[in-house]
Amino acid sequence: MAMNGTNIYLRPLARKDAEELLAVRQTNFSFLQPFEPIRPEHYFTLEEQRNQIDYGRKAAENDQAFSFGIFLNETHALIGRIELSGVARGPFQNANLGYFLDQEHNGKGYTTEAVSLCVKFGLEQLGLHRIQAGVMPRNLPSIRVLAKAGFRYEGLAKRYLNINGVWEDHALYAITAEDLANQTDRR
Repeated sequence: MAMNGTNIYLRPLARKDAEELLAVRQTNFSFLQPFEPIRPEHYFTLEEQRNQIDYGRKAAENDQAFSFGIFLNETHALIGRIELSGVARGPFQNANLGYFLDQEHNGKGYTTEAVSLCVKFGLEQLGLHRIQAGVMPRNLPSIRVLAKAGFRYEGLAKRYLNINGVWEDHALYAITAEDLANQTDRR
């Protein structure tokens, strides 16, 4: 199940992607660390990346989370990862959005394209009503991505997540099925 965009495509990660995923993680360690939890040393091993991919597959089978690699159309290189996690059904029909992109490919619109593809998948294919994302207020590039993808600011969650060893505030953004339909109607 691939989702094709103009410059990138998303597809579920497979075990064959573990080496490339590890390379992206290792290459971007310093770039991503200010925005991520502190991870144990074994997280950055090939075995753990395979475990993460396996976990992602099982989570999708159980309708709990859906993770995808972000690949360049031109070269099929893996340049990042995007995920809908914490899927809640019933009256909520919600998921949380998280993503990262190789620093070398930032500023080219790839993350916005990936977020838009993932949102469309979540709202149209999974039947979710709402997708939310939390971002540290100082992470202006990520805030711009969410705004371009149609997310709206909903408020500030104080000391929301432990990021890089600190309880960080997060600005909360969301998009609903109605928001996506209104965007489509305006085109």
